[in-house]
Amino acid sequence: MNRILDISENVNFDDSIINIEWHSHNPYSSNSLKNSDEIRIPVHQQDVYTLPSRSYLLIEGKILKTENDADDTTSELVNNAMGFLFDEIRYELCGTEIDRVKNVGITTTIKNILTSRPGDVNWMENAGWKNTTAGTLNEKTKFSFCLPLKLLLGFAEDYNHILLNVKQELVLLRASTDKNVIIQGAAALHDFKINLTKVIWKIPYVRVEDNIKLSLLKIVEKDQPISIPFRKWQLNEYPSLPASQFQTWTVKTSSITEKPRYVIVGFQTNRKDNVVKNSSHFDFCNLENVKLYLNSQYYPYDNLNGNKSLMYDLYSRFQSSYYSGCDDQPCLDKKTYLAKTPLFVIDCSKQVETLKTGSLDIRLEIQTSVEVPANTAAYCLII
Repeated sequence: MNRILDISENVNFDDSIINIEWHSHNPYSSNSLKNSDEIRIPVHQQDVYTLPSRSYLLIEGKILKTENDADDTTSELVNNAMGFLFDEIRYELCGTEIDRVKNVGITTTIKNILTSRPGDVNWMENAGWKNTTAGTLNEKTKFSFCLPLKLLLGFAEDYNHILLNVKQELVLLRASTDKNVIIQGAAALHDFKINLTKVIWKIPYVRVEDNIKLSLLKIVEKDQPISIPFRKWQLNEYPSLPASQFQTWTVKTSSITEKPRYVIVGFQTNRKDNVVKNSSHFDFCNLENVKLYLNSQYYPYDNLNGNKSLMYDLYSRFQSSYYSGCDDQPCLDKKTYLAKTPLFVIDCSKQVETLKTGSLDIRLEIQTSVEVPANTAAYCLII
């Protein structure tokens, strides 16, 4: 019978979860928040059910002038500034590394530009993101952001289940410099420093009703293996491309368990550690074609020949493939994408049988219409 005709249908309530509470976890030392410091945030409680996929980092700090520790009101935070504060983030369970992201600022900028949607703008602003058309954040001197872990780690985005009775640690490595976190006007250059005052990991503790708790305890008692599937974000960097119109980049050799599903390529000219250039933006570099080779198989099949409309189309169709059937709602319009974040997106998630066994040699061929400018770095994000 059609559901609209079932007028006697009862209302069902899900009472399996009694309560969800966010608990604060602090680093071992509140003094280890400076450049190059390792920040370890433990969760010692092992008799609780946690939901790390919905956890977030509360980060607070100030931008100061180096010479006198006065408030710096002229420097501005770049987009995804909180990501650029850290060189590395990793998540550990019982002392075993589960997931790691290096060069956090670049990696998370590329990944989240692809997966963000127009409706995400408001909550992402609270995480240190701003609509790319605005360029910089409006925070002055003091800042406070709530940065969801799902914006930083593939594990937190993909594994949306509770964890039972395990010790957890989140490890953050502060960047050696903060020059990629802010942007200054060329006429008002001065030394500055970012003083972090608070880094807290807020984790939801889940309380369940007794029948559910009993079934979960039985899983623990049986010592039943629990898989944690997720997509890893791995960034590879070519620090300085040769001055040529054709580049061949042997990115890496990958095992079958780490074969790429998506490869995203971006370029930055003289942006790294340069306070007068926005480190969250990328450069087009007169790109003509990019070819990804997995052994002898190549993607995409056709050449783009510098066609910017085709390049934007590859970007705009990423979400429906990555999230298996959701509609595409790219956060950037074509003009903004080409001007500030021209990323070349390659979908290689559908692969021939020969690529499903053995190792993979991952290679990129890059062609530009003119020689690549000096000081141009290439980034390849493999998911």
